Amino acid sequence: MKQTIIGIMVVTGAALVILAVFSILFSGETEIINARVVLEIFLTNIVIHIPGYFLRGKLEIRNYILVHFINISYLILVLVIFGLIFDWYSAIPVWLLIAMAIVIHLFVWIIFSTKIKRDSAEMNELLQKLREKQSNTES
Repeated sequence: MKQTIIGIMVVTGAALVILAVFSILFSGETEIINARVVLEIFLTNIVIHIPGYFLRGKLEIRNYILVHFINISYLILVLVIFGLIFDWYSAIPVWLLIAMAIVIHLFVWIIFSTKIKRDSAEMNELLQKLREKQSNTES
């Protein structure tokens, strides 16, 4: 659950930064992000992550591409629904929301993949040191 909370916070931060960049690039507006929008994005990320946390335990799909397709499809579905609920489409078009979702998904995937690789390398290094220490004490 700790990873889910961290994921919610990271994705919310990434979403806000990418929303700001897309707002400046596509509409020239800098005033689009306010406290209401921050809370709407935070709530949306909770809805995206919490069911996803429970579903990941239930689904055991080994096809990496299919897993990403399911994740992005679920993400887009939630965003389209919340876009209707929060009236985001009065500020940005649907295609831009979907493009931002894909960019955010890729950005966060790169961050977490890098972290996992770094953590794996660190654990392997610690295991190697432990094995060397054990072999030295046995000799």
